[in-house]
Amino acid sequence: MTQRRILIVDDENHLRGLVQVCLEDLGGWDTLTAASGEECLQILQTQSIQAILLDVSMPGMDGMAVYEQLQANPNTQAIPVVLLTAQVLPSDRARFTQMGVAGVISKPIEPMALTTEIAEILGWESQLSIPPALS
Repeated sequence: MTQRRILIVDDENHLRGLVQVCLEDLGGWDTLTAASGEECLQILQTQSIQAILLDVSMPGMDGMAVYEQLQANPNTQAIPVVLLTAQVLPSDRARFTQMGVAGVISKPIEPMALTTEIAEILGWESQLSIPPALS
């Protein structure tokens, strides 16, 4: 099976690091991180990514502006995007679905469930491992 690589885009250092540890340790996935929308777009010029976990609220270029640029580029429009947001209304979820967003995960995240949530949204078979302390 090919290695799954997810790009984590969030301006909060602590959250970005927490998500990275969860996805690598629990999901066994490879991750890259970006602290801004601009950095995300730069990384995508040179790296092969299977999915993007994208924060909606960021200074400068917010997640929605990044998503629009991804959709406008034939090289990135097929990459599934999971939005990460603190405030999501039912009407927002419907709008995101119409836009073609793969899914939405609400903040605060649940670290132990994050990998499972992402795998379900993306339709990836679960290859989760349970840390020895929890088994």
